Amino acid sequence: MAWLWLFVAVVVISFGGVLIFGAPYLPTLKKQIKLALDLAQLKPGQTLLELGSGDGRVMRAAAKRGFQVVGYELNPLLVVFSKITTWRYRKLVKIHWQNFLTTDWPEADAIFIFGLARIMPKVDELVVARAKKPVRLVSFTFQIPGKKPATTSEGLFVYDY
Repeated sequence: MAWLWLFVAVVVISFGGVLIFGAPYLPTLKKQIKLALDLAQLKPGQTLLELGSGDGRVMRAAAKRGFQVVGYELNPLLVVFSKITTWRYRKLVKIHWQNFLTTDWPEADAIFIFGLARIMPKVDELVVARAKKPVRLVSFTFQIPGKKPATTSEGLFVYDY
């Protein structure tokens, strides 16, 4: 019985604890994944950075297109799940158990995020500070306050830096 309580505590902390620093786990819908990857306008071999990679479904879809993918996720259970489900694409996918707001990112050609409104200004600030070359940010649901998207489509907002 003690193991059950331990398991419940780990799940609650893993899924609830990330709310302090990031966004809750909400999977991106298949339709939006396809559209987001189309809007990113990447070619095979280019790099997609996913900020808050969740269960890995965006990373898997990107890897299927031949993109290099780097994901950051706070929830350790989702990191393990993602590593298992992206194993097939392990040469294309790298998953980090880190807070993307407080760590350095590698250079990327595009960025995908399904975050929260409260973190979008910080994401904008970080992209501006870290982008060494043009990069396209695709955000699902949440806009960057005060910044006009280059395009919008079905709940996705695209920003060019």
